[in-house]
Amino acid sequence: MNSQKNVLVTGASRGIGRAIATRLTQDGYRIINFDKSAPSSLLAGEDFHLIDITDSKAVVALIHEIASHTPILRLVNNAGIIKPGALENVTESDFDAVCALNLKAPMVLAQCLMPYMQKANFGRIVNIASRAALGKEERTAYAATKAGLIGMTRTWALEMAQFGVTVNAIGPGPIATELFTSGNPPDAPKTIKIIKNIPVKRMGQPEDVANTAAYLIDDRTSFVTGQTLYVCGGITVGLSNAS
Repeated sequence: MNSQKNVLVTGASRGIGRAIATRLTQDGYRIINFDKSAPSSLLAGEDFHLIDITDSKAVVALIHEIASHTPILRLVNNAGIIKPGALENVTESDFDAVCALNLKAPMVLAQCLMPYMQKANFGRIVNIASRAALGKEERTAYAATKAGLIGMTRTWALEMAQFGVTVNAIGPGPIATELFTSGNPPDAPKTIKIIKNIPVKRMGQPEDVANTAAYLIDDRTSFVTGQTLYVCGGITVGLSNAS
C-alpha cells in the first residue's frame, strides 16, 4: 500500500470533515476516519474507527496498531466542539471539554504520527482552526482553543520543517454545514444578516474548506508551512461578526 495516499482525518463522518474526506478520496487518497459516530455510508477505501479522540491512551494504541501495517504520513485535525457562552457563563467543565478536543487531541495525534513522518522525511499536517480565533462574542473557550491551535501550527512547522513535514492551519468563516443550516435557515433574518456581512455575499460551503485542505495535503505544496489560510469569503479583511 502506498503510504503517501493514507490520510487520517478526525471527525470525518459529517460536516466539514466529511467534505474533506470526500474531496481527498476523489483525489486518490485513502481515508482513515477517527470519529465518535459512523458516517451514513463509507467512501471508497475508507477505514472508519469508532473512537473518542479525547481518550489519549486509546488514540495512541489505535494509531500504533494501524501504523504497524498502514503507514500514515498525512493528518487533518478537524474534529472540534464549540460550547458557546458569554464570559460570565463559561463553566470550567465546558472549558476543559473544549480544550480536550480542540487542543489536546490534535497534539496527541501529531505526537503519535511524528516519528513515522520523521522516518519517512515527509509529512503533512492540516489543523482546522477558525476565524473565531481572531475574536468572536460568546466564544471564550472556542476562540482560545482555535487561537492555540494556530500557535501550535506555527510551532510545529518550525520544529518539523527539517524532516520534510509541513504544518498549516485553515480558518473557516461562516460555513453552511448541516448543523449551521439547521439553526440558520436560508431565508431567516439572522442568516440574511450574516450573508450581508460577507464580502463575497454567500455562505461558505464545506467543499470550500475541503478544496483548501486538498491543496495543503498535496506533496507538491512543500514550500508552504506555518501558515493559516482563512477560508472566510473575505470577512477577515475587515471587521465583521459574520461567523
